[in-house]
Amino acid sequence: MNRLADATSPYLLQHADNPVDWWPWCDEAFAEAKRRDVPVLISVGYAACHWCHVMAHESFENEQVGALMNDNFVSIKVDREERPDVDAVYMTATQAMTGQGGWPMTVFATPDGTPFFCGTYFPRANFIRLLQSVTTAWGDQRDEVLRQGAAVVEAIGGAQAVGGPTAPLDGPLLDAAAGNLAGEYDETNGGFGGAPKFPPHMNLLFLLRHHQRTGDPRSLEIVRHTAEAMARGGIYDQLAGGFARYSVDAHWTVPHFEKMLYDNALLLRVYTQLWRLTGDPLARRVARDTARFLADELHRPGEGFASALDADTEGVEGLTYAWTPAQLVEALGEDDGRWAADLFAVTSDGTFEHGTSVLKLARDVDDVAPEIRTRWQGVVGQLLAARDTRPQPARDDKVVAAWNGLAITAIVEFLQVAALSLKTRDEGANLLEGVTIVADGAMRDAAEHLASVHVVDGRLRRVSRDGRVGEPAGVLEDYGCVAEAFCALHQFTGEGRWLTLAGQLLDTALERFAAPGGAYYDTADDAEQLVARPADPTDNATPSGRSALVAGLVAYSALTGETRYREAAEAALATVAPIVGRHARFAGYAATVGEALLSGPYEIAVATDDPAGDPLVAAAHRYAPPGAVVVAGLPDQPGVPLLADRPLVDGRSAAYVCRGFVCQRPVTTVDELIAELG
Repeated sequence: MNRLADATSPYLLQHADNPVDWWPWCDEAFAEAKRRDVPVLISVGYAACHWCHVMAHESFENEQVGALMNDNFVSIKVDREERPDVDAVYMTATQAMTGQGGWPMTVFATPDGTPFFCGTYFPRANFIRLLQSVTTAWGDQRDEVLRQGAAVVEAIGGAQAVGGPTAPLDGPLLDAAAGNLAGEYDETNGGFGGAPKFPPHMNLLFLLRHHQRTGDPRSLEIVRHTAEAMARGGIYDQLAGGFARYSVDAHWTVPHFEKMLYDNALLLRVYTQLWRLTGDPLARRVARDTARFLADELHRPGEGFASALDADTEGVEGLTYAWTPAQLVEALGEDDGRWAADLFAVTSDGTFEHGTSVLKLARDVDDVAPEIRTRWQGVVGQLLAARDTRPQPARDDKVVAAWNGLAITAIVEFLQVAALSLKTRDEGANLLEGVTIVADGAMRDAAEHLASVHVVDGRLRRVSRDGRVGEPAGVLEDYGCVAEAFCALHQFTGEGRWLTLAGQLLDTALERFAAPGGAYYDTADDAEQLVARPADPTDNATPSGRSALVAGLVAYSALTGETRYREAAEAALATVAPIVGRHARFAGYAATVGEALLSGPYEIAVATDDPAGDPLVAAAHRYAPPGAVVVAGLPDQPGVPLLADRPLVDGRSAAYVCRGFVCQRPVTTVDELIAELG
C-alpha cells in the first residue's frame, strides 16, 4: 500500500513506489505494530542525502528486502528535515549505541517507540542479515531486547536533560572562546579540524563580531583566510555561486555536492559582514553570487526558498559539476580551454573520480587587470551555458520555516550592505544592482509565505510544499529563526506588522518551550510525546533552537525596549555558557548572540524623511556595532517603537543612539554618529 503519495516531503515521495509497505510517522503505524506484535523499523534521511539514495537503490527498491520488511516489521519513513524532533531523539540513541551518527539512520524499536538497535547505512547483504537477526531476537530473546531498549531510553534521557551548571556569558568567556577557536584553527587550509571539513559559518560570524568589539586581529585573520580558502575551493560553485554541504578532504577541494539552504544563508551573512567590515572584493563577489544563487536556484516564486539541491544527478555524484581538460576545450575552444584548465586547476589526473576535476580557483580574479577579469567572466558564462545542457540535480522544494528565516535575515543584511556599495556606482554596480532586485523580491516572497501559510492559528508549522502547509509543528529553531527574520524585516521595511508577528512568535516560544532554569526544550509542551523530549543546546549544522530563540529575543528587546525579553535571553545564554567556554566550535551562534548582548546591543533610530538616501542611515549601517538594530523613517510611525518620540532636530535628520536602553543625545552629522558608534 502506498501511504506516502500525499506527503509534503520530497524524500518520502522518493520512496512512495518502493516494494516496502512504508508508513509515514503517525500513531497508526505504532498501533499496527502493536496489533501485529512486531518491531518498528524507522528509517530516517533527507532528499539530498547521497547515501540515503544508495541504500534506497540497494535495499528499499529490492523485492526480497521489501518482503522481509513487510513480513516482520512495520516500517516508517521519516524526513529528518520535516521532523527534526524525531531525528534528534533517535540520533541521540544511535550515537549512544554506536559512538557515531549520520544518515541514512536505521532504528529498530518496540511498538511504543523505544529503540533497541540503531545504525546508519547498511549494504544490502548486511541489511538482510540484520533484518533476519532482529526478527529472530524479537521472537526468541524478547526480554533481552526490552532491557536493551530501556537502557537506550535512559541514555537518551541523560543526553537530552535540561538543567546543569550556568554562568554569565561575559567578556572573559567570549575571549576564551575566541582563543579556543584560534587554537583549533587549521593554519594551512583554514577552517577547523580535518576531513570531512564543514564550513564553520557560525564560528566565523562570532569571530567577526568578536573582532569588531575587541579589535582582535587574529579573529579577523581566521575569518579572512577561511573565507578565501572556501571561496577558491571546489566546495564553492565557481560558475553559479553557492556552497556545497562539506568537503570530503581537509583543503576544500572535493565537495559532497548537495547544496543546503541553511549553509548558504549563514555563509551569505559571513561574506556580507566581511565585505562590510573590510571592503574585501572577494567577499563582495561571493556575497553577491551567493545571494544570486539563493534567488535563482532555491527561490520558489510565490512561496519561499527550497531546502536543497541534491548531491546526485541521475544517481551519480558530481555528474553536473566535474570537468576534464578535454571538456573545457570542447566548450571554450583550444586557447580559452587551456587557460581555464590552468585557472580552475583541471588536470589530466583529475581531483575527483574517473579523471575529472571539480573546479577550484587557482589564482586571484578579484584584484587583477580588467582584461583578465573580462576573460574570466566570459569563460564562466560559456562554461555555465555548457553545464546547463547536462543533467541537473533534483531540488528538494519543501519550504522549511527555520531555514527560510535564516535566508531572510541573510538577504536583509546583504541588501543593506549592497546599498552602501551601490551609492558609489563603481565597476560591477550594474550586476550587483540586478542581484539586489531579485534577492529583494525572493526575500519578501519568503516572508509573506511564512506569515500567511506557516502561521496557523497563531502557531508555526515546520514545512510546506506547493503552497500547502504540512502537519509537523514548528520546533524551537523555527520560532527563533523566523522571529529573528521578522525583526530584520521590520528594520529593513519600517513596517510594524513584522515586529508584531515576531513578538507573537516569541511569546508562544516563551510559554510553550520553557524548561527549568532558563533553558528551553526543542518541542512545545503540547507537542507529540516521544520517548524523550529533545533539548539540544549545541549549534551544529544550524543554530540550536536555544541560540536561535536568544537571537530573536535580543533583537526584539532592542527594537521594543521591553526588558523581559532581554532577561529571558540572558538566562537562556547562561545555560549555554559552559559549552561556549569548553567547546566553542559547537556554540558558534550562542557566542555570536553573546557578542551582541555584550556590545549593547546598540539601538539606532534615524528620524528622516529619506530612509533610502540619508547619509545618517548609510553611516548607521556601515558602522553598526555587533548585533545593532537600525530603524529609519519619519518620527512616531505606528508600529515602530524605536522611532517613537524621536523628532527631527531643527528640521534636520537626527540619529538617536542607545546602548542597553541608555541613550545619548541626538546627533545630526555623520561624524558625530560615527563617534557615538566607535
